[in-house]
Amino acid sequence: MGQIEWAMWANEQALAAGLILVTGGIVAVAGQFKGWYFAAYSIGQKYMTAVVKLFGPLTRNYYIRAILHAALAVPAGFLLSTILGTVCLGIASGIYLLAAVRGEEWTPIEQKPRERPQVGGTIKQPPSNPPPRPPADARKKPPAEVGGQVNPIPVEAE
Repeated sequence: MGQIEWAMWANEQALAAGLILVTGGIVAVAGQFKGWYFAAYSIGQKYMTAVVKLFGPLTRNYYIRAILHAALAVPAGFLLSTILGTVCLGIASGIYLLAAVRGEEWTPIEQKPRERPQVGGTIKQPPSNPPPRPPADARKKPPAEVGGQVNPIPVEAE
């Protein structure tokens, strides 16, 4: 059996936490709840791979991610509409910490450039002879039967 990749589960939990935080933030801001400004930060989330990649080794470290997610959970804990997101971020922080203790590190998954096949690169020499065919008399179709098929089981009409 292989080892569990805890960072994958932490990423899934953090994604779910982000979606829950955005939903709770929209509800809090739209409803102008008391302390709605604590929820306003949760609405401005974007896809962060480029930012994480930009900071390099600092953001690849899961210890730092665990601390970051724990810190992001604090402001969302002041409103009821974002408390579920706070709990999810706390869980993600714990899983990131477990991944860091197990020695995992983040590496970006990037799309590889497609290699175009080179013309003439796969076929070294085209065939010089046509493909083999059966003899001419074997290619002829048998003549169609005039009477149709014969039913082997007798059928009687009542």
